[in-house]
Amino acid sequence: MKALLLLGFVAVSLAVPSSRRFDGEKLYRLKPENEVHVGIIKDLANRIEIDFWKPGSAELVTPKSEVDIHVSASHSSLVATLLQQSGMEHEVLIADLQAAVEKQFDNKERSTMTYNYEKYNTWQNIEAWMSSITAENPTLVSRSVIGTTYEGRKMHLLKLGRRSSSTKPAIFMDCGIHAREWISPAFCQWFVKEAVSTYGSDATMTSLLNNMDVYVLPVFNIDGYDYTWKRNRMWRKTRSRASSSCYGTDPNRNFDAGWCTTGASSNPCSDTYCGSKPESEVEVKAVADFIRQNRSIIKAYITIHSYSQLLLFPYSYTTALVENHSELLEVARQAAKALTSLYGTKYTSGPGATTIYPAAGGSDDWAYDLGVKYSYTFELRDTGRYGFLLPESQIRPTCQETMLAVKYIASYVQNNPY
Repeated sequence: MKALLLLGFVAVSLAVPSSRRFDGEKLYRLKPENEVHVGIIKDLANRIEIDFWKPGSAELVTPKSEVDIHVSASHSSLVATLLQQSGMEHEVLIADLQAAVEKQFDNKERSTMTYNYEKYNTWQNIEAWMSSITAENPTLVSRSVIGTTYEGRKMHLLKLGRRSSSTKPAIFMDCGIHAREWISPAFCQWFVKEAVSTYGSDATMTSLLNNMDVYVLPVFNIDGYDYTWKRNRMWRKTRSRASSSCYGTDPNRNFDAGWCTTGASSNPCSDTYCGSKPESEVEVKAVADFIRQNRSIIKAYITIHSYSQLLLFPYSYTTALVENHSELLEVARQAAKALTSLYGTKYTSGPGATTIYPAAGGSDDWAYDLGVKYSYTFELRDTGRYGFLLPESQIRPTCQETMLAVKYIASYVQNNPY
């Protein structure tokens, strides 16, 4: 069986990602200084198709913010001219998006003996890995199916923790809500690897798995993730049929937390489409149902995104502060400090609405309102040089430093029961 799995890993690792090409397409960073500049960006978005990498849509652009936009080759000259005429400060972060897509794969190692955690792996590869790591670690890892995606793929959930006759408190962590944020699923895989390989030798991890369970959903938006490999590397949403001409809902705008009130769109063609109703997406409902059913034991919720190097907590759908704001902020700051200690990577911590931008329907806000006191969102590397196209050579350092932060949060939750 293991030989067959290894052959499967090799076969899918040679897959050619994304049939859509991005030759000559650019990523601009705009720095609007005033409302006039904001108006120019919004008007431009109404005239041509723009892919907002940061923030998520034109509606979220504000003065004094940084705005990263992906522009097609056919519109690059128009955008460059307009920016020059407006006097808006700007720079080109990526001059040729296709080249950046190809340069992601800078880890040329093709190991046939072991699973490679320092490469981006296809869904087929990840699915086989989940089966293998469960079989190889029966005393620490178990696997279940919590739902089925729109396109019929099984949503596998891993449970990490030493077997116990009594129910233990738990942490729920998911990765890959947004399809194009590949470093996110890479981290979930890394976390599982570290958990099973350091149990018994690392005091923090050993204590965590002895006293708590950690549920890990390595890829939340499986259909979208698979689509980024096979059709369009820049796809963000799910793959449900949103309208007669558009596909997908933003799963992180589809939770029942201030649903569709701010930072989300009711336009099915928008990248921030909130869906027809809360939990309209089967993937979102599957996760929400699982957390609701296990609410009595789930004490922390951690969701992994990219990019911007932020550690966020509720709320995002309102600027109101949560009841335990000071505690959540201090935990976030200490976790970020632990992360920074390894490579010096700087993170900013704070509530989502004021630290990044207002956005309703997010999973962390929903979990918090359900009663999960410790609810955090990571926005991993980088700050925009590569954006969603972080090279494979950065998987290891990104995951290593993020482990320190996640372990800090987990240890804090373990030591502060409620």
